Parts: sequence; structure tokens; C-alpha cells
Amino acid sequence: MRSCLLIVGGMLFAAVPAMAQAPADLSSSVQAQLPELTETYKHLHRNPELSHHEEQTSAYLAGELRKLGYMVTEHVGNYEDGAHAYGIVAVLENGAGPRLLIRTDMDALPVEEKTGLDYASTVKTTNAQGQNVGVMHACGHDIHMTVLLGTAREMAARKSKWHGTLMLIGQPSEETIDGAKAMMEDRLYERFGKPDYVLAEHDTNEFAAGTIAVKAGPLLAGATSVNVVIRGVGSHGSAPQAGKDPIVLSAEFILAAQTIVSRQMDPQIPAVVTVGTIHGGTKNNIIPEEVTMGLSLRSFSDEVRAKMVSELDREAKGLAEGYGIPADRMPTVKVFENTPATINDPGLNAKIRASGEAALGKENVFDARPVMGSEDVGQFSQGGTIPAVMFWLGAADSQKLAESKKSGVSLPMQHSPLFAPVYEPTIRTGVTAVTAMALDILR
Repeated sequence: MRSCLLIVGGMLFAAVPAMAQAPADLSSSVQAQLPELTETYKHLHRNPELSHHEEQTSAYLAGELRKLGYMVTEHVGNYEDGAHAYGIVAVLENGAGPRLLIRTDMDALPVEEKTGLDYASTVKTTNAQGQNVGVMHACGHDIHMTVLLGTAREMAARKSKWHGTLMLIGQPSEETIDGAKAMMEDRLYERFGKPDYVLAEHDTNEFAAGTIAVKAGPLLAGATSVNVVIRGVGSHGSAPQAGKDPIVLSAEFILAAQTIVSRQMDPQIPAVVTVGTIHGGTKNNIIPEEVTMGLSLRSFSDEVRAKMVSELDREAKGLAEGYGIPADRMPTVKVFENTPATINDPGLNAKIRASGEAALGKENVFDARPVMGSEDVGQFSQGGTIPAVMFWLGAADSQKLAESKKSGVSLPMQHSPLFAPVYEPTIRTGVTAVTAMALDILR
């Protein structure tokens, strides 16, 4: 049979799906792992930890990987404030060949779980703002870690079937989009070798458990987080003419910010401006000195997000000048988080699609669509210079998903206190798919 070949990142990839072949015993081997993996998943779900605090989670993951024969290094990563991260790097070398990085995230969210499950999280902690909050794996990172461990076990048992180096990453602080950057800042590739390929998955309730969804090109938007401070002149609420009200000015700014996308950006380029937080004032009859806001900007283009920041700054200062705010009280617009878009390499995507179809059946591999949610996994591709792919791992009950589509009422999604993946088929599918993909990449 003739086949077309793609040259990607210096490697030859077969572009014909039929050429990928899943090991005959893979399904039964993964099925045999399920009881242990189920206990792993429930343990991780019951014991979530917030971003920057994944101490026990990382230690557990590192210990399990060491048992499988991987060389594990802990505490990889440096944050901008000088603190060390809880990143993990586990390496399994198996002769000459490509180096494949497979990444999982480890952190949970400040969400109080309301699923009512017998393995639900009851963890409470104090966040950085001093608030008492519940903690939950409301984004499925517990699924991701379980899939990584199952894949690690399958790959260690199949060393005769592949050659090269497997580099497993336990990444902290994905939810605050600074964990991947922290690991890269700690000379990740200089210390452990630069990968030839990067692979990751993310669970979702938009697809049924037992299926995956793949897509070449843009999958997730890049995100820029911005702090805006609107300053005024304090006064008594009964005498507004004696001050400059930053709350009224903030209200005008919020409305003006929404016109940046609708009237100043190309409508053919997706972009979102969201004002997620606003804080100002201490009492109902006091005009305060300032109002602070937290904004999230999303686009598939770094240039578009940079333009949005510039326009926010112009709008804020223009409104302040028109409102008569003193020159020494001008607003400030400051970027404090930034992560690139997740762009799937076309050649590697074709490769993993073929692997998924061979392992799961073509009827269980779907086309994904781009969404405006964000991830920091793109940091590992170094601006697209390393071929990288993230795919969606279905996690929804198929019957409930069908009913949801019929009624138009969405299932609880990531970050919801009701988010509850159907864990057994999701884990089984994830381990099967990622193992098949890894074996094909390293074959």
C-alpha cells in the first residue's frame, strides 16, 4: 500500500490512519489496571490542593512513578516571587530515538464540591486573600494524573515496543497559568533534555466517556490577565461635587471596555474582554478614593491581546481626563498573567488521530472545535517550535449528554461544583489513547 509522508520537526510521520496499529493486548491490559486506577483517582479527588500548594499531590505522583522505574526529580520550577514550585519530571530512557513529553496538571480549584459523591472532597483551606474556601478537582486534573500513571505503567511494561525517551511532567499551577512558565524558568529543557514532541489531554463533558476529540490548529485561546485601578477623589456621599467618584467612572469604563472587541477589533478574529472582579468603597455614604478591577482578555493571537491591553489603557485614561481626574491620579492598567494560545501541530495531530482511531475505533474519534478557554500547556512548545498537541478526553455519561443536547440544558462543566466525570470509562479511554499515541510516536 502506498502512503503519504509528512515531515514534521525533522521526523517522518505516516499520514494514513490505517497505518497506525494499537497493540492487541492494550485494551485488556488497561482494563486490568482499572481497579487500582480507580482507587488512585478517588484518592486524588478526595485530597485536592490549590495552585502553588500541591505538596502532597506531587509527592504522591512522584512516589508512584518511582515504583514504575522512572527517574523522578521533584520541586522543579521557580515562580516570579522566588518561591519554588512542586513540579515533577519523570524520565524513562529506552535507547536511541525521539524524546516525547507527556504532561499532566496537578492543582485543584477554590470550589466547594456539591456532587454528593461518596468520594467527594471535603477539604477546606485559606486562600491567598485570607478567605476560607472549599477545594475541589473541578477541572478534572485528578483524571489527568490518573491517566498519566496508567500510561506510565503501560509504557514501562512495553519497552520492547518503542525506543527513545519518555519524559512525564507533573505540572503545578495550571489554574493560575504560571506553572508551566515556572518549570521552563527552572531550565526544564537544559536539565532534562528538549523534547521532540509534546502531548497532553484534557477531559470535558462536551463529549461522551469512551470518546476523544482532536483538532489541528488553534484549540484554546491565549489569555492575558489585567489589573485596572481607577482613582478618584474621596468625598462624602452627600456632596459628590467635592470629589471625583471612581465608582461612576469605573461603570463607564466597564461599558467602554466592551466596545473594544465589538468596535475596534476585526470581527473575523475571535476575542473576549471579561471584567471578572471589581472592588471599591467601604460604606454606602462615602465616595472612595479608588476602585480595582480584574480583567481577562482572550484571543488566539498574541498581537490582538496586546492591542486590547493598549486600548484598555487608552479608554481608562481618556475617560479619566474627561472626568477631570487630577494628573497624579490617572488610572493604571497592568498585565500580571499571560499565556499563549494552544495551537495543535497539524502533522502531530494527524499522527495521534490515526493512533486514536486504531485504538478506540474510528467511530469514537471526533472533530474538536476551538474554544476561548485557556491553558498554559502551550509554554512547553516554545512558541510552536516543538510540535505539540492537546486533545479532548470525553468524560460525560452518554445518555445524559444526549438528553442535554436534546433539551438544550448543558451538563455541569469544568469549574462547576457539580462537575463529576464518569471516571471508569474516561480513565480507560484516556490510558488506552495516550499509550497508543505514545507507542506510535516512539515506535
